Amino acid sequence: MLRLPIKHCKSCGAVVHYRVPDDGDVKERAVCSLCSTIHYENPLNVVGTVPYLGERVLLCKRNIEPRWGKWTLPAGFMELNETLAQGAARETLEESGAQFEMEGLFSVLSVVRTGQVHVFYRARLLSDQFDPGHETLEASLFSEAAIPWDEIAFTTVRETLRRYFSDRQSGRFQVHDIDID
Repeated sequence: MLRLPIKHCKSCGAVVHYRVPDDGDVKERAVCSLCSTIHYENPLNVVGTVPYLGERVLLCKRNIEPRWGKWTLPAGFMELNETLAQGAARETLEESGAQFEMEGLFSVLSVVRTGQVHVFYRARLLSDQFDPGHETLEASLFSEAAIPWDEIAFTTVRETLRRYFSDRQSGRFQVHDIDID
């Protein structure tokens, strides 16, 4: 689901036209018909964590669309004025109300068709008590065998969980760079 095209200039409000700019660029861009500002459309960053306690991971049941009622890792859109890790921590707190300690970068997933990049960090839970926010119906810990794989909301979450459990079994966590078609 790609975003809607830009219709008006963010600088002056005039109509934009999609064309190859006169600056040597080779890609069609939204160019203002009045002030000639070139508007670049860039991917959105989704940031989150793989919160774990012992052999279990924390999943949140979504109380929002898309994928209402499906399970996901705590994650959401990165906001301005925060780092990737700060955004992941904020989203984890907002969606699960968990107490945790941030650990290393775990997965980076490029989702070209939606214009998104999903980034997950590992997060060690400090408690098994959760206080989910309004976007979450339920927050619960799952062992690998108990994960409701058919009820996982997003491919990026499924792929991250698979790699998490594989790395956990091998005893060595690495950073995963994954392209989702």
